[in-house]
Amino acid sequence: MNTNVILSVNGEEKRVSFRNAELLLGVLRSTLGLTGAKPGCLNGDCGACTVIIDGIAQKSCLVLAIETIGKDITTIEGIQEPIQGAFIEHFAFQCGYCTPGFIMNCHSLLLNRTNPSDEEITEWLESNICRCTGYQEIKEAVKTAIEISRKNN
Repeated sequence: MNTNVILSVNGEEKRVSFRNAELLLGVLRSTLGLTGAKPGCLNGDCGACTVIIDGIAQKSCLVLAIETIGKDITTIEGIQEPIQGAFIEHFAFQCGYCTPGFIMNCHSLLLNRTNPSDEEITEWLESNICRCTGYQEIKEAVKTAIEISRKNN
């Protein structure tokens, strides 16, 4: 049996139909065509599928779509923040597969911590895995995004 509901995705209301047991990752990718959240491990370890739900980074491979009714979902397609430019500036990616998840996690960090310490940045980055590069470039990108956010506020 399918559930017909309205989900709030990237600031827009979207009418969708899905099975009650369907994961948010599948609804975003297959039903809504938002392919920025990537299927990686599909068990919550890698973070490639990270989205923001009500301001908090969540792994969409672990969230049932039905659990997000009445919540605000933000995907990589829905943000234009300094973090993306900072990732480019610091070459904080190689193959790019994990990059949207890292950007969403870092965006959530900036939403929840105005001045995170190096330890907090490291802690937040631990929930995502990159198999191509070290995390130093990603940390530098986050620090640059923090500086830009401070200047803009």
